[in-house]
Amino acid sequence: MDFQGKTALITGSGAIGGLGHTVATILVAGGADVVITGRDPHRGAQVVDDLGGQARFIQTDLADSQAVRQLTDDAGLVDILINNAAIVPNGPTAEQDLDVYEQTFAINVRAPFILTAALAPKMAANGGGSIVNITSTAAGIGMAGVALYGATKAALESLTRAWAPEFAPMKVRVNAVSPGPMRSSKMIAVVSPDAIRALGDAVPMARTADPIEVAEVVAFLAGDRASYMTGAIVPVDGGWTAAG
Repeated sequence: MDFQGKTALITGSGAIGGLGHTVATILVAGGADVVITGRDPHRGAQVVDDLGGQARFIQTDLADSQAVRQLTDDAGLVDILINNAAIVPNGPTAEQDLDVYEQTFAINVRAPFILTAALAPKMAANGGGSIVNITSTAAGIGMAGVALYGATKAALESLTRAWAPEFAPMKVRVNAVSPGPMRSSKMIAVVSPDAIRALGDAVPMARTADPIEVAEVVAFLAGDRASYMTGAIVPVDGGWTAAG
């Protein structure tokens, strides 16, 4: 895919083996200048090194609205925004701490809202752009223990559908990718290997996804080959949502 002359901001991409890192690899290979974000500068430096130095890392706490607003300035003019960062709290609703609730909505919903509101008009002034939101099958499939995470992703899907007609006259496309179970560094950090295998067994294709399988779809939506796509929420889930 050709991303020559494009600049992309990918949130939550500051860790080796995550979806954001994998998307960044594809975009860099296509010639894009990439800005990645994360909270850990050491891990961010590892990602930049892995990308051959063809990326810039900005340390950002997306739970802090002022830091997100600063990111919109520090990133500069971007043509592609990938709202990838998210946290995944697990556990029964009755045991969820209100602070965790607020942090989850801050990172998973408020940060994409601030970034989109600030960057979409700049994209429009520069001739257009593409925004890809990373959601989840948890947005539409009820799963015990991830009610809070699922709610944030459902909100992001709703924003995707609303933003598409809002920004279409400005030549800014807004789409979403909804991954199913995926063997990313984030999932491995929060879910046991047995649980990951069980999730994979639950989908019709009877396996989890490799991040590259999801990242290729993200990159397609980000690029010009998807020029007539906006408002789409594309499941990359091994048939999970199709099976109901």
